[in-house]
Amino acid sequence: MSSSLFLAVPSNTPGGLDAAISEHFGHCDLFTLINIQEGKIASVDTVSNVEHGAGGCMEPVLLLKDQGVQAIVVGGMGARPMQAFAEVNIDVYYAAKNSLKNVQEAVDGLVQGDFPVMRAEQTCKGAGTCHN
Repeated sequence: MSSSLFLAVPSNTPGGLDAAISEHFGHCDLFTLINIQEGKIASVDTVSNVEHGAGGCMEPVLLLKDQGVQAIVVGGMGARPMQAFAEVNIDVYYAAKNSLKNVQEAVDGLVQGDFPVMRAEQTCKGAGTCHN
């Protein structure tokens, strides 16, 4: 990881480091945004997710791009948004579903290098069939 990273974690309300992680980024309440400098948290903020219809996960991708996000930690997402994140140069890291209790654990795991870059075979195939 570089010395500076702007991370997003899909979160449940109210967001922040103690917030529960939303298990699917496209349907989260909001994103907790963490500015990490030299392996330490420099700031924490939140941004509300945007409404989108079926197959419309581009809206959250563009929202995070516009916020300056460089990486996201997720427990699941479809192939289409994963490709979109690649197109806007946001790295997607995979943390197995239900393996983290809150956003702080996602930050710690990323800083420690615990999460792999998400692979295509880990994407959700729709209709609740996530391979996580």
